Amino acid sequence: MKARLLALLMPLMTVVAIQADEPWKLNLDNEEEQVTLKLNLHEETIDVPGMDIFGPMNGYMAGKGVYGTWMVTSFTIKDDHTATLRLSNDQGSETQSIRLTWKNDSTYLMELQDGVVVKRAVNKKLVKLPPRMELRLKP
Repeated sequence: MKARLLALLMPLMTVVAIQADEPWKLNLDNEEEQVTLKLNLHEETIDVPGMDIFGPMNGYMAGKGVYGTWMVTSFTIKDDHTATLRLSNDQGSETQSIRLTWKNDSTYLMELQDGVVVKRAVNKKLVKLPPRMELRLKP
């Protein structure tokens, strides 16, 4: 019984251990709003879909519902639990700051700062993303 439990917990323990070594290397999503946020604030290793010309970056926000791709242009890490990201849309015409806060092993809170400009398509209309939303860690 103990061996079976250990076998079930090993993959989770590996994810938690990796997370502890690189707390800002994340793949997050919010299914309801159809938003994905991929980050590596330790080094530029993420290829942004459709933006190969720029080379690897620190991350991006996109998704089925998000209008365009929002690339991380700068960031400030406050500590292992809080970081502020500056995003720019794929046309370079709009920017958005977001604060990302770790809540628990699998949940982060994303808060849009300085006005809400990130939009998503709903029934052929663009609507603003909520100013606060929870994102879940994806394996």
